[in-house]
Amino acid sequence: MSKIDLHLHTTASDGSDTPSELISLAKQAGISVISITDHDTLAGSKEALKIPVDGVKVITGIEFSCKYEGDIDFECHILGYGFELDHPELIRAVEHGRKMRLFKLEARLKYLKEHFGIEFTDDEIDWLHSLNSVARPHLARLIIKRGLARDVADAFDKYLKVEGFPDDRIDAGEAIDAILGSGGVPVYAHPLGGERERRLTREELLPRVEALKSLGLMGLECFYSRYSKEESLELVNIAEERGLLASAGSDYHGKNKTVVLGSLSSDGTEWDDSDFTVLDKLKAIN
Repeated sequence: MSKIDLHLHTTASDGSDTPSELISLAKQAGISVISITDHDTLAGSKEALKIPVDGVKVITGIEFSCKYEGDIDFECHILGYGFELDHPELIRAVEHGRKMRLFKLEARLKYLKEHFGIEFTDDEIDWLHSLNSVARPHLARLIIKRGLARDVADAFDKYLKVEGFPDDRIDAGEAIDAILGSGGVPVYAHPLGGERERRLTREELLPRVEALKSLGLMGLECFYSRYSKEESLELVNIAEERGLLASAGSDYHGKNKTVVLGSLSSDGTEWDDSDFTVLDKLKAIN
């Protein structure tokens, strides 16, 4: 039985491992198929594809931060797999997300200065602007460096928990269209809820799945490091009922989270290759 992990983050967004380091770790862990899905950037995936490693297949990937507005309004993350990296539609969506993140960054910098007297140096500001996918963890690290917080969670609680900043999520339809337009497979990431999020009930989840499916969604991340066997089986059931593919990923961030590379359940459940129906679709594309 081969091992896969289709939800991985590197230093290109908010992970602690470089793409090269992550691929080496995947090989050591016996993981044969991976996808680097950094937030709103293709940089990690592009770099990974340039690294030749026997025994580890790298599938192009990204994770878009999205919102859906319609009969129901909700936030979500859409994973994309197997797309053409240089496709214009995909690049436009990524650039749109980057501009929104930078706009939100400026608002947070202003807030930190006005409410806490925290100002960053020109070099620190340049570093933040140079990032592919700047986010709260990057600001948190600068705050920690100044001795104002113990760790990322402490920095969040003290300085970065406030809501009301400009939105930095692109429309789910834009993300799904970009993935489909570039020949890829769009998948709903951790649909029951991600890290530290409340779990959705089946009744809450189904309208969201239907809304995203109407936009062209092709799969659900059924197997996830924070989901129990029962939760994953429920998601598989929903995917089968709606004609969607089942995907699998740990949401590994290296030292920035406690997630274990290659972990696809919260209770040690091991899954068979045949459970990951998204692989057949990706093999057909690649």
